[in-house]
Amino acid sequence: MNLKRKLILVLFCLVLPIVSLAQNNQTLPSAKVEKIEAAIAAWMTQHKAPALSVAIVTDNKLIWSKGFGQADVENKVAARSDTVYRLASISKSITAIAVMQLVEKGKIDLDAPVHKYCAAYPEKQWTITLRQLLVHFAGVRHNKIEEVISTKHYSTITEAVGAFKDDALLHEPESKYFYSTPGYTLLGCAIEGASGASYLDYVRENIFKPAGMIQTQVDDVYKIIPNRAAGYRKTLTGEIQNAPLHDTSIKIPGGGMVSTAEDLARFAVAVSSGQFVKPETLEKMWTKPKTRDGKESNYAFGFLVRVDGEQRQIFNDGSQAGTRTYLFILPKEKFAVALMTNLEKAWCEELVPKIIEAILKG
Repeated sequence: MNLKRKLILVLFCLVLPIVSLAQNNQTLPSAKVEKIEAAIAAWMTQHKAPALSVAIVTDNKLIWSKGFGQADVENKVAARSDTVYRLASISKSITAIAVMQLVEKGKIDLDAPVHKYCAAYPEKQWTITLRQLLVHFAGVRHNKIEEVISTKHYSTITEAVGAFKDDALLHEPESKYFYSTPGYTLLGCAIEGASGASYLDYVRENIFKPAGMIQTQVDDVYKIIPNRAAGYRKTLTGEIQNAPLHDTSIKIPGGGMVSTAEDLARFAVAVSSGQFVKPETLEKMWTKPKTRDGKESNYAFGFLVRVDGEQRQIFNDGSQAGTRTYLFILPKEKFAVALMTNLEKAWCEELVPKIIEAILKG
């Protein structure tokens, strides 16, 4: 995860006069659509992206979505607004919301040791809490290189925890930021322990169904998932090839789900409108954490945060075999953009400022 790159790209948005976008009710005027589509076409040409799906929210309503290019190059299947892509690390935002729902219900104490809720994870040289896991302050390692393209299937989250449960912590909790997808696997395990339900059952009933996220589910490599995109990567010479095989069951709560741009937009609406958790809970989730020595981190509870004056920008991205995803939210303006492509390292977030400019000035 390159936080510096993300923050530089988001800074581009600050030069635009962000005002209320509520005037764009249910549809976008054709002139605005033309500008957005021109920017998308240029971006896809530049990156050689096979497919891109986009969804735009204004006034907390999904007003426009569309797919571009080919979801499956070999079989010439066109991408659609409901094409299913690997969600990758935006899965962490879903997990964080689930944790905070359980906090509101009194079933989770953020400052309790994680093994209170996840018995599969043993005590370490230091005690780690759910709060530290949410903001990547716990010292749990990140994915190993071989795990990024692993084809091993894990039947349960408890089994996935077994892949790293015996590893020592990398550093004392709260002493530094260190991004950890396995840390979010622990949070998924804690959700199961606290709720009494499987992770998937909990998020399906408490997040996917209430938000209308009808196509968001576990990235099961064996299941037939309608409209699922094939994944690609570039060779050293810039040619497109199939992405390596990867079973993401090792990291479901932190990067093992699939979704659509439209479902991501619905998630953004539900988050911003207070459908999942109370406003005061969101305020806690979107407050930048600090390490013990006072160093501020941009990664809050499952989301990245940038604050400029009175404007708060909330975003997250995902990178994985055969995918790049991005979700950008301006809560105060009730605006969001969801972008999903089936090409690794295709920085679709570059389109966010162009989309905002088209909507505001188009």
